[in-house]
Amino acid sequence: MKYVIGVDFGSESGRALLVEVGTGKELATSIHSYKNGVIDETLPGTKIHLPPDWALQDPEDYLEVLKKTVPAVLAESRVDPQDIIGIGLDFTACTMLPTTADGTPLCLLPQWRNNPHAWVKLWKHHAAQPEADRINELARQRQESWLNLYGGKISSEWFFSKALQILDEAPQVYRAAERFIEAADWVVWQLTGKETRNVCTAGYKAIWQKQTGFPSKDFFAALHPDMADIIETRMSSKLAPLGSKAGELTVQGAEWTGLRPGTVVAVGNVDAHVTLPATGNTAPGTMVMIMGTSTCDVLVGENLAEVPGMCGVVEDGIIPGLFGYEAGQSAVGDIFAWFVENGVPAEYLQEANRQGLSVHSVLELAAAELEPGQSGLLALDWWNGNRSTLVDVELGGLLIGVTLATKAPEIYRALIEATAYGTREIIETLAKSGVPIQALVAAGGLPEKNPLLMQIYADVLNREIALIKSNQAPALGSAMHAAVAAGVELGGYADITAAAVRMGGLKDLVYKPVPEHVEVYNELFAEYKRLYDYFGRGENNVMKRLREIRKKVVTRHLEGQSPSIQSSTHSLLTY
Repeated sequence: MKYVIGVDFGSESGRALLVEVGTGKELATSIHSYKNGVIDETLPGTKIHLPPDWALQDPEDYLEVLKKTVPAVLAESRVDPQDIIGIGLDFTACTMLPTTADGTPLCLLPQWRNNPHAWVKLWKHHAAQPEADRINELARQRQESWLNLYGGKISSEWFFSKALQILDEAPQVYRAAERFIEAADWVVWQLTGKETRNVCTAGYKAIWQKQTGFPSKDFFAALHPDMADIIETRMSSKLAPLGSKAGELTVQGAEWTGLRPGTVVAVGNVDAHVTLPATGNTAPGTMVMIMGTSTCDVLVGENLAEVPGMCGVVEDGIIPGLFGYEAGQSAVGDIFAWFVENGVPAEYLQEANRQGLSVHSVLELAAAELEPGQSGLLALDWWNGNRSTLVDVELGGLLIGVTLATKAPEIYRALIEATAYGTREIIETLAKSGVPIQALVAAGGLPEKNPLLMQIYADVLNREIALIKSNQAPALGSAMHAAVAAGVELGGYADITAAAVRMGGLKDLVYKPVPEHVEVYNELFAEYKRLYDYFGRGENNVMKRLREIRKKVVTRHLEGQSPSIQSSTHSLLTY
């Protein structure tokens, strides 16, 4: 019997999953929470405060995941490391960091430890919005052909927005960085001793296309003269296809993980994209919604289409030989968590303790007693900006219809409904652009925990929704790619489609829309669309004006209270 391991690096933790190659049976899993988590207030070990919209991480946390979780699944399963034929991994993206030529993260060097720009920039680092705006404006002026393949806008979450922010605000860090690299590729580098970059993160987060490569040197020079040679000097135009072998585990990597030196290491991948084959189906027409702190929607098609406000369409970006489409929402579970942490009266906390349930469960049970439309509430799901279809992180959330009689479960339900409306907007935009969707599959932590959420989604979307079989779908997808990287000769698979048939699959449970609910939600979605366009498409930019006022006030406060941050980041407070 042969086995593979998949490691899924999330926003707050990483997990390893040990899987039987022939059947996809999951034998053991282990989770390790990052010591420093999401760094969005102060740098670890310092009093250096971060401005709004920053989100950093510590690369040492990623290595700790390998050291803790992989040995744990080996111990639990009692599988002989000799029978492990490969290991694969996935990451949130774009999560990028500056390093030296040998892969040492700058933030681990004493001279850069106190400079925030030397740390990992997590996917939800949104402070590079001015840089994203410049990239978009220049691309429009130059009529760059690649812009429409990314929905007409490049996001502040993406690779070159973050790299340009480093150059703008900390040019000394930019000059010291001999490599800028995605965290997925960096961890693969640490395991194999060889730098290998993957087509998925490059395609969706760094504007790479199979036929044309990265944007031209002329474009980068026009963006900033010092950025003209970023591909040649700080990145690489050589990219490895998904499911290929990045290298073999080094002695160091073997010591960390408990695996044998020489174990095949697969090319890195993105958490959402690697989930699609874990459904058991790699054919066009099925959209997979990976629902967690945020939601990422992925699907594949046979043809290339330009879809407004999408995160991108990339040939071979998800399944080799097909065009992979990505869209998503910047916050879903994070919105519900925000409400539980900041907006729920004590009586619900007490009731949760009394019943031995989570506050989420108490709110869900109460919200499930409500009929669609009963609360009189409507929300816009922009608590962390809008990823698709507006691609605008400077938008904020909205809750309308509140009265003195409004209760917490009503707000909780309205927030769930808002995220469902956001998904409907994405699906309708795809369909109008010539990318039909025949089936929906949900994956991630939320579908497993919140049946009410899934029923609301089925009602709002007026579609049946199946659930992926695995509770650890990204890790399973990474393990499947490890089996492909190992190849048939070692007991793996020839391609990801073959692996998907044997190792992936769906649950028997399917959520079906309730006709009378669909009718009400059609009315509510029409109102959502009015608010969506009014606040999101420039008719009323009050959210952005409020944001600017907040930035000015916070900047003045930081300048008065934390002068050290100015010296450590050169011009970090320039927005």
